Order: sequence, then C-alpha cells, then structure tokens
Amino acid sequence: MEVIFFFCSDRIGDSTVGKTALAQIFRSDGAQFQKNYTLTTGVDLVVKTVPVPDTGDSVWESPNVLCLVYDVTNEQSFQNCSKWLEKARAQSPGVSLPGVLVGNKTDLASRRAVESAQAQAWALGQGLECFETSVKEMENCEAPFHCLAKQFHRLYREKVEVFQALV
Repeated sequence: MEVIFFFCSDRIGDSTVGKTALAQIFRSDGAQFQKNYTLTTGVDLVVKTVPVPDTGDSVWESPNVLCLVYDVTNEQSFQNCSKWLEKARAQSPGVSLPGVLVGNKTDLASRRAVESAQAQAWALGQGLECFETSVKEMENCEAPFHCLAKQFHRLYREKVEVFQALV
C-alpha cells in the first residue's frame, strides 16, 4: 500500500512559516528549494506517494494525520498553532487526529524566538510529535513525513483489527 500525502498550505499554519517550501522539498526529495518567496494564495496542493509496507489491499477511506508548521523565529506563528489545531480538529469531531508539529527555519538560529523545549512541551500536551527543520538547508525535512506515515500505518492497522473483529 502507498500513502499519498496531500499537503494543503492554506490550512496548517500562518503565512511565511515555510509550509509550501517544506512540502516542495519533501516532494522533490531535496531537489527543489525556491530562493524567492512567493505568497501562496488559495490552496497549494503538493502530492507525494510514499510506500507503507505490510498493508496489503487498502481498506482506508480517508487518512487523518496533521502536519502543523510554524516559524521558529516568529513567536506569533507558534502561538497561532493552537488556533490551527482547533480548526483541524473541528473538521473531524470525535476522531483521533495524530500528527506532527514542525518548527521551520532553524537555520536562522540568531533570530530564534521559540525554544525547542517550549514547542516540544506544547506538542506533547496536544498529542503531537515535534520536529524542527531547515528547509533552506534541507535539514530534517523528511522526518516529519516519515512520522506521519508511521502514524497513518498505526491507524490503518487499528482499522484492520476492527474489520477483522467484525468478520
């Protein structure tokens, strides 16, 4: 089975935090980093198919994993993650929504406004895994997506067990 990541940049964090850049680096396997910033208007859909082993035929209708991105140099973008998470969870009431919190722009260390420990503590409290990346330096850009694939796989296995219990 393969997981297809649909990464929509207008719903998972503030503008200019690097959502589109992160998605493009992941999709292109590190080959594409735009040096000139262009504000994404509307929805920027980036698609990448990732194989997930040991899943056989799919019995999955709609995976629910979340990638929430903030800028480590912008405290407000981190504070707004609560709002973005609330909006995402409101779309799927009563459903567990695992995911990742990604602090981008770690290459701007002298301008850091959000400490790693602060982000990790918040993510833990929300049931999210926490990562930091530098899309510009292509550091740790794939790790959040691998984590999302593992979370999806775990949800898939749980769903298979439910179906097997019904048979």
